[in-house]
Amino acid sequence: MTRALTLHDFVVAGIALAAGLLLAFALRVLVRWLGKQADRTRWGGDDVIVDGLRTVLPWAAVLGGAAAAGAVLPLTRTVQRHVNQSLTVLLIVAATVAAARVVAGLVGAVTQSRSGVAGSATIFVNITRIVVLALGFLVVLQTLGISIAPMLTALGVGGLAVALALQDTLANLFAGIHILASKTVQPGDYIRLSSGEEGYVTDINWRQTTIRSLSNNLVIIPNGRLAGTNMTNYNRPAQELTILVQAGVAYDSDLEHVERVTVEVIAEVMQEITGALPEHEPAVRFHTFGDSRIGFTIILGVGEFSDQYRIKHEFIKRLHRRYRAEGISIPAPTRTVALEQGAVVIPQQRTAPAPAEPGDRTAARLD
Repeated sequence: MTRALTLHDFVVAGIALAAGLLLAFALRVLVRWLGKQADRTRWGGDDVIVDGLRTVLPWAAVLGGAAAAGAVLPLTRTVQRHVNQSLTVLLIVAATVAAARVVAGLVGAVTQSRSGVAGSATIFVNITRIVVLALGFLVVLQTLGISIAPMLTALGVGGLAVALALQDTLANLFAGIHILASKTVQPGDYIRLSSGEEGYVTDINWRQTTIRSLSNNLVIIPNGRLAGTNMTNYNRPAQELTILVQAGVAYDSDLEHVERVTVEVIAEVMQEITGALPEHEPAVRFHTFGDSRIGFTIILGVGEFSDQYRIKHEFIKRLHRRYRAEGISIPAPTRTVALEQGAVVIPQQRTAPAPAEPGDRTAARLD
């Protein structure tokens, strides 16, 4: 201390600190008003920015008031330097947390607004947040006078050891990044793996992919396994798809009549059932002379994978009812078995000779 503290010093310092608190309250009210304005817009990025300002601005005002209060007090250079350094570190921490929240939120907003990017994939958001926090940590160390060059060297050597120890984890991480970057799988897609798992992709994070099956159960699949298996994506390249229904009619049926009636039922289902494609062109293709009927394939259009079950259900009911009304027969497989009269001769098994007694030459003679 260069001189003794006086009442005037305490009063001025208190005024500076109170001014900082008052400014923080005013900024909080302003940010709250900006948040209401941002809620009226369709873009979600302004909400994220306002949320970040809500964190950093009040803290900046309070720390600024504290710095002004420390400046008016008769402190030594060493104490003044430590006070300013501490306040600077707190400001950097608040700014880093706010920046991480804003950048991660903007990344999430961009991915949700673009159909070509994974809208709910948390892997990009998490990686962005970690990078921003790591940069803020390095800035804090530099502010405290700690050299980060040796630390970066140590992190490079230690990172190699960690990479060797966490091969599976890193493999899943890079596999998830590859999956999202290649755009082969996105949250919301319906996929089926060669191992039998299928469902809607709900999230792709740094380690695993979560799939919700039609039974509303969650299936957790490591990203490395997902990237290395054969997979069918029913939402790529388009969400609409066609399904095949197999049918057959008797040989004495008028195939022209059968085709005309079937096409009418297809058109009716496509227009009236939710999830069908009204613009789908009805199609019937005869293809097989079977044992008891002429087989054909009916092609239906559905808007989304899970819609096919409801559409098949309604189509089969209506087609069966229409065939009965039109007198079209759907024969069941039949077989003719012919039986011939006469005795059935069952060959008798030959009895093996009894074992020979010791010294009995007659019993030992073979037939």
